[in-house]
Amino acid sequence: MAVLIAFTVVWLRSDARKTTSIAAAAEPPALVAAQAVPQTLTPAWDAPSSATTAPLVAGGAVVTAEGGEVVGRDVVSGTELWRYQRDLALCGVTAAWEKIVAVYRDDRGCSQVTELDGGTGRRLAARTSDADPEVTLKSDGTYVSSRGDSRLELWRSDLVRTVEYGRVDAPVNPGKQPRSGCTLIDADSSSSRLSVIERCPGEVADRLTIMNPAPKDNQEPEEYGSHVMAGLGAGVEGARILGVSDETTAVYLPAGSINGPRIGWFDGSGNAESEYVLPVPVSSNQAIAKSGSVVTWWTGTNVVALGAADLAPHWTFPGALGPGTVMAGNLLVPVDFGIAVLDLSTGALIRTIPVERDSNAGPVTTTVAGDVILEQRGDRVVALS
Repeated sequence: MAVLIAFTVVWLRSDARKTTSIAAAAEPPALVAAQAVPQTLTPAWDAPSSATTAPLVAGGAVVTAEGGEVVGRDVVSGTELWRYQRDLALCGVTAAWEKIVAVYRDDRGCSQVTELDGGTGRRLAARTSDADPEVTLKSDGTYVSSRGDSRLELWRSDLVRTVEYGRVDAPVNPGKQPRSGCTLIDADSSSSRLSVIERCPGEVADRLTIMNPAPKDNQEPEEYGSHVMAGLGAGVEGARILGVSDETTAVYLPAGSINGPRIGWFDGSGNAESEYVLPVPVSSNQAIAKSGSVVTWWTGTNVVALGAADLAPHWTFPGALGPGTVMAGNLLVPVDFGIAVLDLSTGALIRTIPVERDSNAGPVTTTVAGDVILEQRGDRVVALS
């Protein structure tokens, strides 16, 4: 009886009591890659998803997230397959490793993390740690990063932390962080590098720091190099990481009093290697997508295609609403009143598929699930087939 009572008390006080978890009975059918781009498209279904920034597909399901709930849906019909819900607000949700990583906010910030099987919604792993009240989630295929203004963590596929960087409350072993008081502006990673843009006290421009994504001690970052980025004028803001490939980091360098907007490439130690002057203006409203052999950067009006391996610019397409995605060997880019089908290697327009939207304001982010095209339009995901 004593054991039963103890268990009951723990359950009554636990977070599980405020959680609804309804898993699917079986995995959904595996998605089959489309062999051709559709000639026409019509809306099939839509659902609220304000906690995502792009449509998520994992384990054969489309996953939407709103309020405190994460829902796995049938790709074709949008029918609910599984549901995971807590009485906490979502900070963000991303897809990685055919799983879903959902981050919830409590009194410690965006600190409660749950990993779900993408196809069934079954709970797999969980973690909790100190975090900022707002975070940005990114996945590089090997790691997921959670970056706030003052603190960053990198997680592997079992949610074990591999890097803790930035602010550390009540550190057990002080002095392990290389700098303090810096504002973390952006971060991205590959299997061999973690790149962070930060603005530190007393420095006139943004700093690029390159680290090992899997150091021996996750509480002690292992830096390969850290430099204030040359060429950024004093007070210039808006630098963003466009991609990290192997040991190369590509960074958008905003215009200053002397230089126009550029892409800068940095080596595995953060040393500047080369620059490319952008022929188009860049908005503060940007989006980046990685799809197959290409990284596409939506500048606010145009799509700039970068090679996924070398991050070199290949072509620019004007008049876009978002970065697009690859389907059947072509790049599909949202444009006013439709989706432009582009040649992936040249950016040449092949044709435009008419699509009606309530608004033609960007960004519209796109994902493909089999023969279905998914668009994130503001706080809703729309399926087109």
